[in-house]
Amino acid sequence: MGRLGEIPSEQKIFKTTFNIAWPSILESFLISLVGMVDTVMVSSLGSYAIAAVGLTTQPKFIALAVFLSLNVAISAIVARRRGEGDRESANKVLMQALAISVVLTVIISAASVVFADPIIHLCGSAPDTHKDAVGYLRIIQGGMIFNVLSMVINAAQRGAGNTKIAMRTNIVSNGVNIVFNYLLIGGHFGFPKLGVQGAAIATVLGSICACAMSIFSVLHPDQFICLRHHFTLSFDKRNISAIVNIGSSTLAEQVFLRIGFLIYAILVAKLGTTAFAAHQIGMNIMNISFSFGDGLSVAAIALVGRSLGEKRQDMAKIYGGVCQRMGVVFSLMLSIICVVLGKPIFMLFSREKAILNYGEMIMVLMAAITFLQIAQVVFSGCLRGAGDTKFTAFVSLISVTCIRPGLGYLFCYPLGLGLLGAWLGLAFDQLVRFFLTWLRFKSGKWTTYKV
Repeated sequence: MGRLGEIPSEQKIFKTTFNIAWPSILESFLISLVGMVDTVMVSSLGSYAIAAVGLTTQPKFIALAVFLSLNVAISAIVARRRGEGDRESANKVLMQALAISVVLTVIISAASVVFADPIIHLCGSAPDTHKDAVGYLRIIQGGMIFNVLSMVINAAQRGAGNTKIAMRTNIVSNGVNIVFNYLLIGGHFGFPKLGVQGAAIATVLGSICACAMSIFSVLHPDQFICLRHHFTLSFDKRNISAIVNIGSSTLAEQVFLRIGFLIYAILVAKLGTTAFAAHQIGMNIMNISFSFGDGLSVAAIALVGRSLGEKRQDMAKIYGGVCQRMGVVFSLMLSIICVVLGKPIFMLFSREKAILNYGEMIMVLMAAITFLQIAQVVFSGCLRGAGDTKFTAFVSLISVTCIRPGLGYLFCYPLGLGLLGAWLGLAFDQLVRFFLTWLRFKSGKWTTYKV
């Protein structure tokens, strides 16, 4: 595909990409960092507490699957409408999404609280982790509405390129979370000592603050996303069709992801509390590397969607390439950190010899995995920004739902490699996702989709 208009200088392209990407990278990094800090603070209670919180991870994300898929659709559609200059339609998309989210959240939140006990049993809980995991899940899911509303609004803001707004809300939320973790987990300054449940309450309090800030952010009339004059709910056929087309494929992708992650987590949990605690620490650390790819993916969705809305398929490819090159730089930095500082990082969580032995193995593998992970996340962001969500769902079905748990089980049990086998399965999953998304991005077919 040749030029479809004037191409800005490389410096300007990089600056535009960086200005949108850095708040999203910082936001995602801080969320992952707070997740890691949560685990460090909970680890003071013992390895059982780390495992208990880890057991709730997949149920939480399964409950959020429909909203995560909706958010991808919102970001992609708003970005496209931003490119088209259609502000009214973009705000209608957000109103419709909020109405849908409130109804679904009430249903899913109630079901999660009522059935928390059998859900945690299904996740492979042990006698020493079950009670705390159930209590943690019930509190988190009971306050789910605040998290969902903030996520939906921030998704629209990111699509419009206002990534700093989402960053600010999450910085405040994370700060509140850490403060109340300190006060409620160990019981300081007269606050009750609530242990694992205190960590859950702290998370909910943080999400309440984020929700309030997100709502306030859509009341400014000078912003592209502003609901001050769009509180009347009207369903627009064009937007609903776009939400359904993109959201349904992304929902399928989320379902495939969560099924694969859940099966994978269950097979690791069967290795015992110590192995699962080490695994959970490793996953928390790996989320840090994911955060860089996730932030670049957000930028890719906004820039690709806007470029395609402006009928500039050439610029969509250019911005995707720039995001990818930035990802390589971050991957190199993170890999060096994993190799050089792997053991000291693990020691922040635990001093148990068995966990540290697992940690050395995990950090070596992570040094290689981070290149594949960041690259495939950025490629997937480009495809989602274009509306090519059916392909990303297909990739998740093949790789996460089948390859990760399948090879993880094979390496872990029949071949007797234990936790090493589980992480080898994860590495193969990342390799396949990287290869498939790279081929799709290179083909350019994703630039032809209509939203």
